[in-house]
Order: sequence, then structure tokens, then C-alpha cells
Amino acid sequence: EEAARGRLATIDATCPLVTKVHKEAVRFAQEDYDILLIGHEGHEEVIGTSGEAPDHIQLVDGPEDVAKVEVRDPSKVVWLSQTTLSVDETMETVDALKDKFPQLISPPSDDICYATQNRQLAVKQMGAEADLVIVVGSRNSSNSVRLVEVAKLAGARDAHLVDFADEIDESWLEGVSTVGVTSGASVPEVLVEQVLEWLAQRGFEDVEIVKAAEESIIFSLPKELRRDLREEAATLAAQRGGTGSGEAPASA
Repeated sequence: EEAARGRLATIDATCPLVTKVHKEAVRFAQEDYDILLIGHEGHEEVIGTSGEAPDHIQLVDGPEDVAKVEVRDPSKVVWLSQTTLSVDETMETVDALKDKFPQLISPPSDDICYATQNRQLAVKQMGAEADLVIVVGSRNSSNSVRLVEVAKLAGARDAHLVDFADEIDESWLEGVSTVGVTSGASVPEVLVEQVLEWLAQRGFEDVEIVKAAEESIIFSLPKELRRDLREEAATLAAQRGGTGSGEAPASA
């Protein structure tokens, strides 16, 4: 609203997977379901999803919260989840909810982000072999924090979260022969490369890639950017005496 008053251009860069959960929340609220949102209290995504249907959503912050959940009609209950949770932790909460509400229905498709799931799978493999796991990501990134937890549960002796390579403490390397490196789902690749360079300078030159899944999903650009690209292409075509078809150039 402030941007509109200032006549500023705005771009909705919400992750499509989060938008999917928002739409599910609106749809189930319109059908008058009680919505049990599995997530962490105070997390930005949870606040955003809850705001889509505040009168129908109640937060369930882990299995220990299930006992206090009350619904109007046990036959009209659905669960949704924050997209960046641990898969194992989420399903533990879902199982507890199903024990209490046998008619609980699930969302039509998995809410947890595929990139989050794939990283957790890779870290499970890595944690079983690595003495130390370094996760590149911010402390307010739920999926990055989860990766540290998953690494420890998978068997890593130690695991730490860092924003940048210069935050690594050399004392973490004492007695370590194998280091696992991963990152949060939205971390720039250059930050991971800097961590690998830092480790290489300290004797960890050999790198083995752990790939848990092939990712083939590609999201289109936000519609505002697509519109701007079409307009730019049309303008360029007109300047060059072209047809002005409005198609964006292939390089865009």
C-alpha cells in the first residue's frame, strides 16, 4: 500500500510453494475446516500463513502441542505445515494429531519444500560419515537450523551454522578427518564455495558430492518481471523496425 501511494513498482517474490500453502489455507477456511498449522511460533512464514485465515488456523509447534489442540468438529480438520520444517519432525506431529483426530485429512500435496527435503536427505547420508558438518545459512532461516539438527541426529559428532566462511572456528577441526558442507535452500552458491576454499586452505582439498535427488523443478519469473520483459522486447522490436510481437528474447 505504501509502494502504491509512492507510485513505486512492486514485485511479489513469494516462493510459489509458500503461496500454495496460503491458497490451501484460504480454501479450507472457506469450507469451514479447522486448520492445524504445524510450524514454529513467531516464524515469518507461520505468521504469513496464519494471516490468510486467522479465525480457522491454530498453530501446532511440535508433538508436545497436540494435547492442547481443540477443534469444533473432529470430522472437519486438516493439517498444513510450514514449508521449511524437518520432514521427520513434521510427520511425528502429524502422527500424534491423527491419533487424536482419526478423521484428520492431509493437504492435497506435500507442503514441505522439495529443496528442504532433498537437503535433509543428503545431510542424513553425510552426517553418518562426517565428523563435522558445516551448514551455510542464516540463524533466522528455519530450514538451515533444521539441517544442523538433522546432521547431529544422523551421527555427525559436531555441526554448526555459519553465515560466512570467516565465522568458522578452527578449533572445530581438531580431530576431524571428514567435513560435510551444505547450505540452506536459498543460500547463494558463492558462500558455499568460500567455505570450501577455506577448508581447502586447511588441508581439506578433496571434495565428494553427495546428491540425494535430482531437482528438475523450475519456477517462472514473477508475473511483474515477465510483463516488464515483454514490454522491453516490444519496445526494442519497434525501435528496430520489427513486428513488436511482445515476445521476450530467448536470452531473457
